[in-house]
Amino acid sequence: MFESLSDRLSGVFDRLTRQGALTEEDVATALREVRVALLEADVSLPVARDFVKSVQDKATGQEVTKSVTPGQQVVKIVHDALVEVLTGEGEPGYLKIDNPPAPILMVGLQGGGKTTTTAKLARRLKEINGKRVLMASLDVNRPAAMEQLAILGVQIGVDTLPIVKGQKPVDIARRAKQQAAMGGYDVYMLDTAGRLSIDEELMAEVEAVRDVATPRETLLVVDGLTGQDAVHTAENFDERIGITGVILTRMDGDGRGGAALSMRAVTGKPIKYVGLGEKLDAIEEFHPERIAGRILGMGDIVSLVEKAQATIEAEQAERMMKRMQKGQFNMNDLKMQLEQMLKMGGMEGIMGMMPGMGKMSKQMADAGFDDSILRRQIALINSMTKKERANPQLLQASRKKRIAAGAGLEVPELNKLLKMHRQMSDMMKKLGQKGGRAMLKKALGGMFGKGGMPDMANMDQAQLEEAARKMGAGLPGGMGGLPGGMGGGMSLPPGLGGLGGFGKKK
Repeated sequence: MFESLSDRLSGVFDRLTRQGALTEEDVATALREVRVALLEADVSLPVARDFVKSVQDKATGQEVTKSVTPGQQVVKIVHDALVEVLTGEGEPGYLKIDNPPAPILMVGLQGGGKTTTTAKLARRLKEINGKRVLMASLDVNRPAAMEQLAILGVQIGVDTLPIVKGQKPVDIARRAKQQAAMGGYDVYMLDTAGRLSIDEELMAEVEAVRDVATPRETLLVVDGLTGQDAVHTAENFDERIGITGVILTRMDGDGRGGAALSMRAVTGKPIKYVGLGEKLDAIEEFHPERIAGRILGMGDIVSLVEKAQATIEAEQAERMMKRMQKGQFNMNDLKMQLEQMLKMGGMEGIMGMMPGMGKMSKQMADAGFDDSILRRQIALINSMTKKERANPQLLQASRKKRIAAGAGLEVPELNKLLKMHRQMSDMMKKLGQKGGRAMLKKALGGMFGKGGMPDMANMDQAQLEEAARKMGAGLPGGMGGLPGGMGGGMSLPPGLGGLGGFGKKK
């Protein structure tokens, strides 16, 4: 997300922060580059112009140019301006669904991902908000559109309105309203039909459905890859239908991200969620501060902690911590850590969210260190017997040959995995000793204050963000890794960077 814009801006600010003192001319030159970067990212011209002007007014003042760290001050001003541009009304992801059954109307053009997004949002409302949801497809034009929503409903365990052939969208909306009231549903979602472009027929149909359902939320689903076109679509829909928020899809693609930066500024409507993939859990709340941090390469520790909380099972983490305290660490533990990294978005996903690590993740990807390394390591561990996983010291030459052949890899790759395991095992033993535990407590105390590692499971949003800020500040030089004790070992396994043989074969 925003990769090309992030690369351009980080280059500009690297040059700024390296300079000891800044003149107004230096700032003006840097902001010209920022403006070009924004326009290249498909941000609309008026938004880019206003953005640069607001930054220039704040960044050319006496307190910045005479500051001890003028480059950092400019970066902070740009960060704050980005947050301002991205921030909409209300809390990120907040939906007015407090009075059941609350109707949500999903609108948009064809091919924007409305049906999939309807299912993603329904799953989120069910699993995170604990709501009882009913989905209904009003798309009577596209072949198998209703069947698609029904199949998605089965996959996520959400009820869908039974299909009655020959009904008009308005009749289906009435039936959904009645079914939601009688069935005791908290929310019912209406997935409307799309067109290839905005036309009178589409608008009249959506207006009729809106008048019948009187939705609490009207969410416009637009393809993030369409750039400025997405903003024009939002303006047109808002004018006729009256939208309450926007969901941008395909934000995991290589689009330039201009739609997100222009959307709120041009339409005044908040971006509520972003779709980040085809899987039904690939939807995130749109947090302006975190997105601004990612764009400027500052990382997003809060989202990383939340992702860890969502993927780590409490019992499993507790078991792992007990083993670590005893200094025990076998191949099963290593496999669990590697699988955990994949669940959290892989090496690139994790490093992209860590402060200052964005560039390093690109260098690692260029060198061939990608998620295929982790999968090959897991394949090697899967090729071992239970006895060998529990006690890797058993592995002699003949066993190594069998394991490597079973995984379709070479023995040297297995040797590198064993070396990495030994390094991690030695570290666990040190932490398991008396002095090691005190050392871990001291390290966590330095990162989080006297209380040490906080209990993330029982934190509210404000406490979580404060802990993440402290963590970011405690990372040496804004780099560092994740705390090893969080949720059963989320740290990047030591030695992972040195796996020369695991890279792409030349």
